[in-house]
Parts: sequence; structure tokens; C-alpha cells
Amino acid sequence: MKKTAIVILNWNGREMLRRYLPSVLRYSNEDAEVYVADNASTDGSLDMLRREFSACRLIELDRNWGFAEGYNKALAQVDAEYYLLLNSDIEVTHHWLTPMIEFMDNHPEVAACQPKLLSMADRDCFEYAGASGGLIDRYGYPFCRGRIFDTVERDNGQYDYQQEILWATGAALMIRSADYWAVGGLDGRFFAHNEEIDLCWRLGIIGRKVCCIPETCVFHVGGGTLPKSNPMKTYLNFRNNLTMLYKCLPDEELPHVMRMRWFLDYLAAFEMLVLKRSWGDFKAVFRARHAFRKWKHEFRADREAIQKSRVVSEVVGYCRFSILWQYYVKGKKVYSELLPKALGGQ
Repeated sequence: MKKTAIVILNWNGREMLRRYLPSVLRYSNEDAEVYVADNASTDGSLDMLRREFSACRLIELDRNWGFAEGYNKALAQVDAEYYLLLNSDIEVTHHWLTPMIEFMDNHPEVAACQPKLLSMADRDCFEYAGASGGLIDRYGYPFCRGRIFDTVERDNGQYDYQQEILWATGAALMIRSADYWAVGGLDGRFFAHNEEIDLCWRLGIIGRKVCCIPETCVFHVGGGTLPKSNPMKTYLNFRNNLTMLYKCLPDEELPHVMRMRWFLDYLAAFEMLVLKRSWGDFKAVFRARHAFRKWKHEFRADREAIQKSRVVSEVVGYCRFSILWQYYVKGKKVYSELLPKALGGQ
């Protein structure tokens, strides 16, 4: 058994794999094994992998299970102390694994970590999907050290310190296999989007820590499966985010947050229609809220179990302020302007 299993989930990403898999194979530790789990691709990915990347171990799934359940089914077939979930559009650098493995070895209280994510398009800028570690505001809106909404910062070393965070990006997530399965893995019902935030939040609730380790960085293309503006992505983000809040919020927070989200979600929908002229995104928000109401009862047992497992009253990175208010009203566009508010959670 290798100590670390790097598992890349693929669905019709043949050219991404052909371009970026070589760096993963070249720069990964000898004590790491590289897997590609294929979600029933139809673009010839498996034939290409067998022909050009015989060093990879292949996991063939019978259909497209999505990001969340695809990883659950793949990781169930992998034996390693650490899993590293890695997107197919990631370029890694020399000795990229070593700082994360050493940190995890020396900090048994930490369940998961991520490297610093920089943009492939502009290698001096953070990448939208995870930047230098994620948090959420009181109403469930995710933001990062290095990215708030569409404001992405240049990397000038301002976040080059290890930091406990609420969520690590699913684009490059290292997690102890024992912790992954202790909380049931990713929620496969989400299919894609918000699933890593949900997983990390559940870890935080039981007292496990999540951190960003900026001593190592990777470069991410981003948007490899769905473009940034896409009604299906909007639908999944809103539906899954509401579901995550329902599962993870403490009893005293849940009613107020859900009332505010009703207002904020419909406000966002009309903003998409009036300002962005996006009828598809407008309808996607309504569909997402309807879908959440329809399947909410399926998560009642999950919520009860999560709340019973709670060992901490305050999860680091769950910030008790509105990032919308801070960003649009107070004009605080970058994470450093929120300090110490973000760390203090007030």
C-alpha cells in the first residue's frame, strides 16, 4: 500500500489528462500512487490512458456518477492513508506533495488540507475555485483568502502562512482516508458543486480541522466541466448550498438563515434576469429552490445525525457576518480587508 493515493476523477477530459497528467506523474513522491477514475467517458479517455499513461492505475465506473458519488465509488476501491482528490486540469510543481504530507503527519488533529491554487491563465493570480482556502458567511456564501465573489487577487505572498479554514477546494483536496469515511464521504446526492464545503463543514462540526498549506502551490485551469455562467451550474449551486445549510447549521441559526436566503435567492434571480439578461439562470434559481423543498425531507435524518455529532459550538471559518454586505455596501473587496472579522467570526 502506498501512503498517498492521488485520485483524478475524469469525465470526457481526455485532452486535459493528456496535457496535465504528465506533471502529476513526474513530480509526485515515490510513496504516492496515481489513479484515474473514469465516470464512463465517451471521448476515448480510457484508450488514451492505457496507451500513453501505463503508470496510472485505472478505475472504471459504470456510468457518470458526478463528482461526489464518483469519488465515493472510486475511493472505496483505493487503500491509502491519505487521499488526494485532484482535478484533471491541474498542473503541479516539483515536490508539491511533500509540504502537505509532512504537515498532515505532524498534525494528527487535521483531517484535510489544500495547497495554494493559482490560475493557469495568469500564474500570478489566485484561482477562483479555491485560492488560498475557503470560508463561508452567515448565509452560506463561500469566499476565499484571495477571492471574494468575482474579485480575484494577485498573489503577492499576502496569504503565505498556514491557516485553519472551513473548506478546502475539491480541485486539490488532501484528506485522511479515515476521516473521509468517518463522516460518510462526499454527499453523492449533490452530484456536483458545494460537496467539498459540505464535507469539510461536517468534519469541522466533529472537531476535526481543515487547513491551507501555501508552501506548495498548483495551477488550475478551472471551469473544466461547466462554464462559469451556466444554468445547470447555477441550479446545482443554489440547490446544494441550501441543502448544506439545512444539514449543518445549528438549531438556533437555521430559521433566521433560511428566511434570509429566501429573500436573497429571489433577489439574486431577478438580478440575473434584469442586469445579466440571463433567463436560464433566473429560472435555475426557482428550480433549485423548488428542488430543495421537494427533497428536504430526505436529509432530515442526516441533519439529526450531524447535530448529534457536534462537539464544537463554533466551526472555524463560519463567519457570522454577511459577505454581501461587506462586499457591496462596505466595499471590502479582498479578504485582508475583512481581518480580523473573518478570523473572529463576528
